[in-house]
Amino acid sequence: MKIIVTILTLLTAFTVYAQKEQREILFNNDWKFFRGGCQSAENPGFDDSGWRNLDLPHDWSIEDLPGKDSPFDKNAISQVSGGYTTGGTGWYRKTFMLPEEYTDKTLIIQFDGVYMNAHVWVNGRMVGRHPYGYTTFWFDITRYIKPGEKNVIAVKVMNEGENSRWYSGSGIYRHVWLKVLNSVHISQWGTWVTTPEVNEHSAKVEVRTEVKNSSGEERIVSLRTSIAGPGGSSGNEAEAVLKIPAGAVQEFVQVFEIQKPMLWSTSNPAMYRAVQEVMVGQQTVDRTETSFGIRSISFDVSQGFMLNGQPVLLKGGCVHHDNGPLGAKAFDRAEERRVELLKASGFNAIRCAHNPPSRAFLDACDRLGMLVIDEAFDMWEVAKNPFDYHLYFKEWWKKDIENMILRDRNHPSIIMWSTGNEIPERGDPKGVETSRMLAEFIRKMDPTRPVTSAVNGLNPGKDPFFATLDIAGYNYASGGDHWNKSLYQEDHKRVPERIIYEAESYPLEAFHAWMGVLDNSFVIGDFVWTAFDYLGEASIGWRGYWHDNRFFPWNIAWCGDMDLCGWKRPQSYFRDALWKENQISVFVKPPVPSFPENPDRQSWSKWHWHDVLADWNWSGHEGNPMEVSVYSSCGEVELFLNGKSLGRKKNGRSNEFTTHWQVPYQAGELKAAGYSGKIKVSETLLRTAGETAKIKALADRKDLVSGGQDLSYVTVELTDKNGNLNPKAENLLKFSLDGPGEIIAVANANPVSLESYQRSERKAWKGKCLVIVRSGKEQGSAVLRIESEGLPTEAVTISSK
Repeated sequence: MKIIVTILTLLTAFTVYAQKEQREILFNNDWKFFRGGCQSAENPGFDDSGWRNLDLPHDWSIEDLPGKDSPFDKNAISQVSGGYTTGGTGWYRKTFMLPEEYTDKTLIIQFDGVYMNAHVWVNGRMVGRHPYGYTTFWFDITRYIKPGEKNVIAVKVMNEGENSRWYSGSGIYRHVWLKVLNSVHISQWGTWVTTPEVNEHSAKVEVRTEVKNSSGEERIVSLRTSIAGPGGSSGNEAEAVLKIPAGAVQEFVQVFEIQKPMLWSTSNPAMYRAVQEVMVGQQTVDRTETSFGIRSISFDVSQGFMLNGQPVLLKGGCVHHDNGPLGAKAFDRAEERRVELLKASGFNAIRCAHNPPSRAFLDACDRLGMLVIDEAFDMWEVAKNPFDYHLYFKEWWKKDIENMILRDRNHPSIIMWSTGNEIPERGDPKGVETSRMLAEFIRKMDPTRPVTSAVNGLNPGKDPFFATLDIAGYNYASGGDHWNKSLYQEDHKRVPERIIYEAESYPLEAFHAWMGVLDNSFVIGDFVWTAFDYLGEASIGWRGYWHDNRFFPWNIAWCGDMDLCGWKRPQSYFRDALWKENQISVFVKPPVPSFPENPDRQSWSKWHWHDVLADWNWSGHEGNPMEVSVYSSCGEVELFLNGKSLGRKKNGRSNEFTTHWQVPYQAGELKAAGYSGKIKVSETLLRTAGETAKIKALADRKDLVSGGQDLSYVTVELTDKNGNLNPKAENLLKFSLDGPGEIIAVANANPVSLESYQRSERKAWKGKCLVIVRSGKEQGSAVLRIESEGLPTEAVTISSK
């Protein structure tokens, strides 16, 4: 009876939804899941009543291990690389019904991302597989579906063995879509918008559209396209008519002239839409909207990177795909929040490391004005791990690159395509030939953007590899044992036409990396490793290289400008001083190292930052000298302790925008002020906190969209009675939610904590904790309550509308 009710509910939902918009249906809800092997689970009659019910996106590796209150295991196959999390095999099943009216429709199932080795069945019949865990894939399931009857889709996911150098997550971690199309329709990713001529007065917009006729007869097809600007319709319309034979695909080419266009840029990311209708006779058989931006890009040795004819230095960071406490789950809001936080911290460019991101991530970059390097692979034919993508490269590289480019080519944020990262065979003739093959394939698909790749082990022996590319990505050109301060100049003298960006740089070498950009026109930007902290590569930012099993319980990289919760770390404040005017921040070196140090850390391993804290709470150290560092872009800096000046110092490039002080500890207020000439332009301070007396909660969004796909991030702070954060507080916090929605993750950014991300409790760390609330499927208000022994309860209301 329960199954019948579920089927009827789905049928009603689909029928109603189809009347509004039948082309694309979010297929995330009401799946069944089983962790482990399960023979015959692909069969439609298989009994899955004992399986877990869940809604996508889903990642089982971030969940507590069976019988434990933690996802971490010292003996996990993933070890340091995967942050001691566990992969394995999992099964998903979804039972659904579609209206009988769908009998004549073309039905497409699209998976935005499954990690990894996905095998898909519909009604017991195998429809296809997809090994790569990061590219979107789709299948035409028309002939397998029975409209008006029960249908079952089954997906087997296998994340087995050592196959990744970072936390990958496991499962269907991005969206799933069901596309419902008429026999004549715009092909999958069939619309391509380019802007070949752009200036402030006018822009030429070219729209190429592939229309497919999957019927058994020739059709006379009309394609009507209108261009809608940021403020609505612009009045630019075009219509074309073509005969399309049965089973064929035809391309329509339509050209528009846009007067006084609003150009897409990092400061004004204006978005346009190509609204398209496909007509057969008088009937509209398909309708789509494609977002795009009007902008021009160019790259030049003497002028660098130009956006709309204006030079732009790439203030970049590398970003892995995981969403910290959520694991790999790619909720749209989680993806958007990462871009928002990085943009607020001064970044204008992201390198997607080392795989294509979600569509939602790129949409956020478009909306917020973030430039993107879209990267395909971390390896080609030579392995980095025994079970990684090298096993599938020969058979699948072309399809995966094709899917990446066709899906992503309309995003104005993307300025380069990257073929890979630190490819092992980059110095071999075979690797050079493979690089040339990939680059030529990409240029044929999209000649509007340059091709790049990130290369380490920099020396003249890599010149043949770089010669296959348009732009050269240098990993760790600044810093390390092999750093040559004149590397850029020597390479420029040897290969004067080469355009370079530092594709990865050490946090500890942030100053030298950015000076290399400022001092060399042919060096167009710097991308720190990393902009956002991530799971896996555990302790690369503290214990460093080489990795071994002694690193446990470390499970976070600890090298990001933003920590796992999205809070700024000290190195991010230093980057503020490099990139922004009138910046100032103050930090203190603790008298005892924050974590046990690694005496075997290699001298070239510089993914860490200085051990400093935004903390002036050092009871027991009264009178002892404390090392204080001030990061500032101001010309002079003055430090005060409890209102008394400790002196004023010159500041700038000569001292790497950092001033140092020895300050005898005294409780109270430590304040730094920044000056431009005689004018004070900024100040910051640290206060000694009293005993913890309050819980303070701040939700980034209190009004969510119902449907179960929206998120609110609630930052929880433990403060004294005056509201000062107590960075020493580690109270156990307990959370409950009353009303529509659910708590889906808790975190505190402690890189050695083995606590669960799933349970409704978490210890604070440095006085803070994070709670992530998922919106309810139904509308209504929910109250999040936060409790800790001996403290007043705090509450936040979060509404699903």
